Amino acid sequence: MPKFLVQRWHGMHIVWALVLIFMLTVALAWYQWLLGLLGLALGGVVAVYGILAEKAFRNDLDDYVLTLSHRIKSAGNDVIGQLPFGIIIFNEDKEIQWHNAYMSTVIGRPSIVGEPLATHFPVLQQAAKDKDKETGIEVTINGRVYELLPRLKERILYVVDITERWMVKKRYEEEKLALGIVMMDNLEEVAQGMDEQQRALMLSKVTGEINEWAQKYGLFLRRLSSDRYMIITNQITLKGLEQSRFELLDDVREITIEQKLPMTLSIGFASGAENVIELGHLVQGSLDIALGRGGDQAVVKVGQRQSFYGGKSNAVEKRTRVRARVISHALRDLIKESDNVIIMGHKMPDMDSIGAAIGVMKAAQLYGKEAYIVLEGVNPAIQRMMDMLKEDEKLTKRFISPEYASGLIGKRSLAVVVDTHRATMVAEPRLLQATERIVIVDHHRRSEEFIDDAVLVYMEPYASSTCELVTELLQYIHERVVLDVREATALLAGITVDTKSFAFRTGSRTFEAASFLRRNGADSVLIQRMLKEDLEEYIRKAEIIRNAETYRECIAIAVADSGKQVPQLLIAQAADTLLNMTGIKASFVVGLRPDGLVGVSARSLGHINVQIVMERLGGGGHFTNAAAQLQGTVTEVTARLKQVLQEVEKEEGLFE
Repeated sequence: MPKFLVQRWHGMHIVWALVLIFMLTVALAWYQWLLGLLGLALGGVVAVYGILAEKAFRNDLDDYVLTLSHRIKSAGNDVIGQLPFGIIIFNEDKEIQWHNAYMSTVIGRPSIVGEPLATHFPVLQQAAKDKDKETGIEVTINGRVYELLPRLKERILYVVDITERWMVKKRYEEEKLALGIVMMDNLEEVAQGMDEQQRALMLSKVTGEINEWAQKYGLFLRRLSSDRYMIITNQITLKGLEQSRFELLDDVREITIEQKLPMTLSIGFASGAENVIELGHLVQGSLDIALGRGGDQAVVKVGQRQSFYGGKSNAVEKRTRVRARVISHALRDLIKESDNVIIMGHKMPDMDSIGAAIGVMKAAQLYGKEAYIVLEGVNPAIQRMMDMLKEDEKLTKRFISPEYASGLIGKRSLAVVVDTHRATMVAEPRLLQATERIVIVDHHRRSEEFIDDAVLVYMEPYASSTCELVTELLQYIHERVVLDVREATALLAGITVDTKSFAFRTGSRTFEAASFLRRNGADSVLIQRMLKEDLEEYIRKAEIIRNAETYRECIAIAVADSGKQVPQLLIAQAADTLLNMTGIKASFVVGLRPDGLVGVSARSLGHINVQIVMERLGGGGHFTNAAAQLQGTVTEVTARLKQVLQEVEKEEGLFE
């Protein structure tokens, strides 16, 4: 027991002794004053002894506290110095005032006191701007990974070594399961006209190439069917495949180049799912997106990231109409089971969007269903078409506003989206939430954004236009289809506009659809009247083209006057005209639209995939016809366009 505690114990006994002596002195003084005086003297002696004992106790207590504080301080300094993480104290000027010994091993120097904190930890400058943000920041110092935990209010920085934890986490991420599917896009089309020996030889070449590719990257490959393979690997290997940009796509296309239709592949990969079932759905979705974008490309889905590779060749036209017949029968059943049909195209509709909507409306009317077309407003691109349609009062009444459509649509209504597959692009996105029956008919290459809850999807990127697809559906949806002259003309106008009068993206099925419409009374002269240009607009288009410049000698880039607003139609027409110039393989036109956005229209002859370029800008479209709308100024968007062209040229071999 410490000495001062013993003294305290003695002191307490002295107090009790004094109390007892005082009581005895009072009692004795009552009987004999001399005894009382003697007791008083004794009490005084005890009191003096008690005072001296208390003083000694106080002195010993002070000595003990001082000794204990010194020991605690020494132990604290030793502990802080030996802590397995770094501690840095800095001042208001972000200069290091003190650090423990651990920091010397981190930095590799005996002392960094007096040096600016940003010299050693520049990442903290951003954290200093956000005083409320005190979350961990990972940095690498001398080959080790550390987590910085700033306490800005106290001006303290903790540095914790998390190398082992980081390596375990990295290894866990790298070894996550990744699934893939490789599919031959056009096996049947390529094999048509071949004998068995030629077919077997071609399949042997392609299969051998796929097997060599799998062995090169250590992939587990299993054949699911004659045209489909399954791949099992991990995320680190998948990263290597992405870095190689899936050269298998180019290799297979090159070894079958002697065929009239070279063999192409579509690849879907997925990783990062919570379970195998979800991973299976993701990989199938990735393959569907690759096929929906025209094939000959790979789509990789890792967590929330979705990446696209390839897509250097245009979509191959399907020679069979089996899919069109199957889709038409499914659409017929959906129409019969619905109360009414609400049809929507994209915002700022063009002739293809309006013509396709009229075709779907006709299909609904064949089965006695009320059908309406949602039209937000009439823009210059469809003004002449709408003037023609207004001549038919019954047809005009079928065009309704989004507000009126919201009162008609219900759970049993059928919503048909034409000429787009992006929810943000439709005339009124809220209408899609009012029904569970959604059908998509589109000819654009599938983008990352998609209406996932559609019950029927008919997307064929090989088609010239949505009007072509709808025309084919009409031929199978009912035994006797009789189109009005205006209805047939509207459908043919959509095909004519999207093919630039049958000059681009035109296949045999395009002419078959046009022939069917002509037999039903489509007026080509009326279409030419609708496509006539205004003299003033022609002059404005000429001014835009006059400012065009060439990039890499084969790409034309024209920028409209940033101080003038240009309709989207005029921007598109200028891009079409530039494409007709000698030596030009692709054209891009940038202009400020009346809605305040900067529009970019892109056109190509097929040598360059302009869809990839527009997707980098947030837009989309086709291999040869794409567009984007961006915030900002014309100058900023033009600079961004050139930057994207350089990136795509480096990554995709844009000019090969």
